[in-house]
Amino acid sequence: MIDVGRLLATVAEQGASDLHMSVGRPPVLRIHGKLRNLDLAPLTPEQTEGFVKSITPERNMLELEEKGSSDFAIFMDQVGRFRANVFRQKNNYQVCMRLLPLEVYSFDQIGLPKTIKDLLLKTRGLILVTGPTGSGKSTSLASMIDYINVELESHIITIEDPIEFYHDHKQSVVTQREIGVDTPDFTEALRRALRQDPDVILVGEMRDLETISAAITAAETGHLVMGTLHTTGAARTVDRIIDAFPADHQDQIRMQLSVSLVAVISQVLLPRADGQGRVAGLEIMIMTPAIENHIRKGETFKIPSVIQTSKKQGMVLLDDYLLDLCKSGMITPESALRYSQSPKDMTNRLSAGM
Repeated sequence: MIDVGRLLATVAEQGASDLHMSVGRPPVLRIHGKLRNLDLAPLTPEQTEGFVKSITPERNMLELEEKGSSDFAIFMDQVGRFRANVFRQKNNYQVCMRLLPLEVYSFDQIGLPKTIKDLLLKTRGLILVTGPTGSGKSTSLASMIDYINVELESHIITIEDPIEFYHDHKQSVVTQREIGVDTPDFTEALRRALRQDPDVILVGEMRDLETISAAITAAETGHLVMGTLHTTGAARTVDRIIDAFPADHQDQIRMQLSVSLVAVISQVLLPRADGQGRVAGLEIMIMTPAIENHIRKGETFKIPSVIQTSKKQGMVLLDDYLLDLCKSGMITPESALRYSQSPKDMTNRLSAGM
């Protein structure tokens, strides 16, 4: 039998972000973005099954058997909270677990600029935090929620699958609802949230048309809504939302987005040049009349040029941000190129001595 407590403690002790348990390979940790085997024997089907059953709540075990996978969060004393995904592959059990920080990071700790704080003081609109899986979206959103919680007297409702960061009541009242435990799905929770006197609504993941539509409606009707999408770059994020709707609804959605969208914060996590952890790369788009016009007219390809010429308003393109990180020695040129939105242009800029 695997000592679950000891194994999860090892994740924290080694500074790992994730744990992978897969048949035929020892437990694997992701440390600073790289996979590292633990010095243990390859796992057997019986071991992974026993591990999954020891950590998975009964409700999620039923979902695993019915649907082939399930998400949940667990707390281990003296270690912290983990977000887990258990699933079946090749008729065996497998699990991926992410260690969640016990404390919410400050803006300075995660590198979010002061510009974002100003956006959080708005009373309505849609703020999107985007990026690939593992890019720190949840961590950034937790910091943003905590800032509102400390600074404002608001009713904050978070809708998550699962709840990742717990927030105490501070100046604000914080209501946290978990999909599958407190509410059946995001769309239902959003619809009900509008009857719960909210000021701020966090949507853990805008994964389908119904959730996206409900979030936009909530933002239009006098609430500050924050959500995530698995996209990189502001223009691609806008396109992703519009493309989620049928063609005959897209003009209407462009109009709604042009007046409800407040900002898109797109981020990636890159390995530091010194090998000591990772650093965030950001793209920030803040709504201006020019961007509003481009969205309404379906000219999202023009958004990057507006971002590039609007640095005084707190905007920045991801590639410019990566180049600055490269100049400061925080990341390597190889990392800048790998995560670039325009690799050909980045190659030319790096060749020109940045």
